[in-house]
Amino acid sequence: MTLKYAIYLFFFLASLVAVPHARAIDADMDAGMPPPPSSPTEVSVGVFVADIIDLDEVNENFQLELILMATWHDPRLAFDAEKEGSDEKIFQGPYQFAEVYPAWWPQLLILNEVGRGDYNAVKITVYSDGMVRYAEQRNVLLETPMSLHDYPFDIQHLKAYIVPFGNRKDEVVLKINDGLRQATDEYVKRHSSVNIAEWDLKHLQMEEGETFYRYYGKKQEISQITLTIVMQRQSAHVVWDIICPLFILVSMVWSIFWMDIESLADRLNISFIGILTIVAYQFLIIDNMPRISYLTFTDALLLFSFIIMSATVPQSLYIHSLVRRGKQAKAQRIDRMSRWAFPAFYLITAAINYVCYIYIT
Repeated sequence: MTLKYAIYLFFFLASLVAVPHARAIDADMDAGMPPPPSSPTEVSVGVFVADIIDLDEVNENFQLELILMATWHDPRLAFDAEKEGSDEKIFQGPYQFAEVYPAWWPQLLILNEVGRGDYNAVKITVYSDGMVRYAEQRNVLLETPMSLHDYPFDIQHLKAYIVPFGNRKDEVVLKINDGLRQATDEYVKRHSSVNIAEWDLKHLQMEEGETFYRYYGKKQEISQITLTIVMQRQSAHVVWDIICPLFILVSMVWSIFWMDIESLADRLNISFIGILTIVAYQFLIIDNMPRISYLTFTDALLLFSFIIMSATVPQSLYIHSLVRRGKQAKAQRIDRMSRWAFPAFYLITAAINYVCYIYIT
């Protein structure tokens, strides 16, 4: 009998614990996030870029610090300002935002974000007329394809795709708040610290649109804002460190056209030294570029420099063959022609290459 009463007592005590716990679960379910206030709810979104932290061409990603703001109207949150003693209610910081704020808010997701990112600050302000303003500061790493055809004279259009996570277009529609974009442009003009080494932030572009996303296996249309950050490369260091030395190196190889027509070994030595140097230049460029399937402007210039320097080898061999056959006069005439033909052809081709890449493609 003692064991039987002990079992009854155990189940009785367990029921006393389970009932309040079940009620707490029901209360939590009742306190879940309500649906959007209307169908659809218009959410005005603005983005302020506070800093560009890094831009990695090799991995095709960039890191930035931004302030994301959103405003919408929720009449369920309207209150009497005189009774409350204030015309606004503020929920600030992670705890108040996650635990105290009781209403709906759009969870703005950046689709091409890598990892979770850092949320440095968050604030929600509710006004007496039901208007809600949401602001957060994020440090994000975004992945975006880059067009490097014009390298090092390229302009990159870095993309960020913002959507309301979990809400279809018939539930939430994102609209552009252009004020923050203009504020970023003005901020960049006043503070050069926004830029990073080698890059200048030119301006921002924002565009409304739609995209399709699968939340539960079903393809659904959702509202989207595309943020485009336009960055222009500061090409001076590449021009001075790579392109100018390249022109000087190629010009030095042409010194063989002033050498003795019978010095074949010396002429070939200079040509091969130049060719090997071009190969080293190519490795230098490759280490700082992503694995792309097309030629950039610099790649094309290096390739043609390699070809024009390699052409000096058969030229020297032909000169040597003329000398061996006793045609020194013709050999000297060809050398004199090469003194201007090689540079002219090289410069014209380089100019055509520049025009084609920068202005046509």
